Amino acid sequence: MDSIWVGERVRVRGIEPEESLLLMEFDQDSTFMRNNDHLHPPRSKAGYRTYLESGIGTPKDDEFGAGIESLAEGRLVGWFGTNKIDKNSGVFSYGIAIGTDFQRRGYAGETIILLLRYMFGERRFQKCDVEIYAYNTASLKLHEKLGFVEEGRRRRGQYFAGEYHDVVLMGMTIEEYAARHSLGSVESS
Repeated sequence: MDSIWVGERVRVRGIEPEESLLLMEFDQDSTFMRNNDHLHPPRSKAGYRTYLESGIGTPKDDEFGAGIESLAEGRLVGWFGTNKIDKNSGVFSYGIAIGTDFQRRGYAGETIILLLRYMFGERRFQKCDVEIYAYNTASLKLHEKLGFVEEGRRRRGQYFAGEYHDVVLMGMTIEEYAARHSLGSVESS
């Protein structure tokens, strides 16, 4: 069986409510939280479970979230969610988070490729925009390696840790994606 959601290292899947403690574990690292969004106030175990049960993974048209499972470890190592869906212009965005202990193993890059293949090849989007904090050099390098192009910078776009931080705007068109990666193929049986 072949699945668009399985790569060499990762399987994209739903997050089960009982995995809420893994999300709580990831959120114990303030740097992790700041790189992926911002610091959130502490939440209880029940709060994390309620968050997952509220429908975080339930698709609302093309806005959805999913877990990232390591095939080697058979466990959740991160998650992503699409956002800023603009069907009129065919543009979308996403956020992705990989737990600190699982970073630099290729999980984020492979997941992004799988997501873009789906959004470009199955959902007819023509461009993906992402926003990355300027100090997050690992994410900037990853996106550049995948073929994203820096399109601008929002100066002082975020505030945390007592400072203002720039946000780098990057984008990739379907043509740029197709020149580097596969949009998939249909094989007849």
